[in-house]
Amino acid sequence: MTSDDRSFLNWTAIFVALAALFLGFFALGRAGSTESAAGAEGGSGGASSIIEMELGALKLTPQHIMAPPGEVTIRITNTDSQVHNLTVLGSKTRDLQPGETQDLELGELGVGVYPMLCEIPGHNEAGMNGNLHIIMNAEPGAYTGAGSSDSSIDHFHGFDTWQEMQEAMDSRAMRFVEEEKGEFGGQMLEYTMSDDGYKEFEVTAMLADWEVEPGKIVEAYTYNGTVPAPEIHVEVGDMVRVILKNELPTPTVIHWHGIRVPNAMDGVPPFTQDAVVPGEEFVYEFEALEPAVGIYHSHNGASQVLDGLFGAFTIGQMQTPDVLIDQGFAAEPDQELQMVLNDAGVIGLSLNGKSFPATEIYSGTVGDTVMVHYQNEGLQAHPMHLHQPLGWIIAKDGKELLVPIPGDTINIAPGERYTVLYKLTDPGVWAWHCHILTHAERDDGMFGMVTAFVVEEA
Repeated sequence: MTSDDRSFLNWTAIFVALAALFLGFFALGRAGSTESAAGAEGGSGGASSIIEMELGALKLTPQHIMAPPGEVTIRITNTDSQVHNLTVLGSKTRDLQPGETQDLELGELGVGVYPMLCEIPGHNEAGMNGNLHIIMNAEPGAYTGAGSSDSSIDHFHGFDTWQEMQEAMDSRAMRFVEEEKGEFGGQMLEYTMSDDGYKEFEVTAMLADWEVEPGKIVEAYTYNGTVPAPEIHVEVGDMVRVILKNELPTPTVIHWHGIRVPNAMDGVPPFTQDAVVPGEEFVYEFEALEPAVGIYHSHNGASQVLDGLFGAFTIGQMQTPDVLIDQGFAAEPDQELQMVLNDAGVIGLSLNGKSFPATEIYSGTVGDTVMVHYQNEGLQAHPMHLHQPLGWIIAKDGKELLVPIPGDTINIAPGERYTVLYKLTDPGVWAWHCHILTHAERDDGMFGMVTAFVVEEA
């Protein structure tokens, strides 16, 4: 073989090698781009997105968010005054206290729409929900698609027309008067007189199925099977004995909120007593020393109260002030009502353990004097508003005021009790509700902390 032949073969080999190398890179590029496209469509191999979200005022902000296919994390901050959480695709944050932040890592997601909601009872129904949109080439953040509440007002709140929206709202309101009501709590607890002169009450802490609203049954923590617990009423000077039997799966106690008792009876483990373990009992004994509008509830973990362990405890009778008697109020009220407020736990946004339209209907006659003891066992303040009659605050936390204070909207903070007198002035059906509107209304009408007073002509 000549040198020219060897030179020709060498150049041929180099050319073939370069061609093979070029084809290899081309094929690799095609394979890579195909794999990348498949990964984007299937939700793997895409970008990593972090989206900021705030929970507050019973809404998600932004309500609808978007990201490209790939790994998605939602950074959630609770800016509210009450506990919230967020659930997406079965992944859930812990219950976030006010001011807390948590990253909710969802892993790799493909193109689609994924619902988001707060699972605290009543919050989803109040509007704490939205959607996560996974869209090709989307910029992580608020969803800007057509119809999003983040870019325009949804005038019909998910309904096609205002007629459909109004029909749904009216229909829900009529359920309040048309549907049969379930069991109500807060009935007066009977006592027996012991041989040693005590009024003796038996209270059993137990789990019970409780209908919060029509068709919604929850497993509640209860005293004697109801929410609120049965009311305990005694007179000043009575010797009181309460026998607590614990049939719950967890330890518990009773704290006498707003009631003067000896320290050993205060119900705060481990300082005043050991917690009452499941299957055991504890006997509380004390003298009713002074008039009181109080609450008896658990003091062993916050969730027990929110889940139903609360009831009214009153000592003596609140008096109508002379200045109101002079204005036509009755010296002895025609009705005396307990109104216990809650907003969390399995009970959720409720009045006396019920959410509209399951709440109790109250009735009276023009000219009646009604005494209401508001008691807040929830996590946030509730401004209570009875339409039409002006209320007169005559006592705070069971202590009579020197001068009554007028108010048609009365704000009750957690743990507070307000005693208010109303004189029913005009006939009709008068709404009675918390005036934080998202505690009382949602897109399909009233819910939660709403009831009504039906006033008839004298």
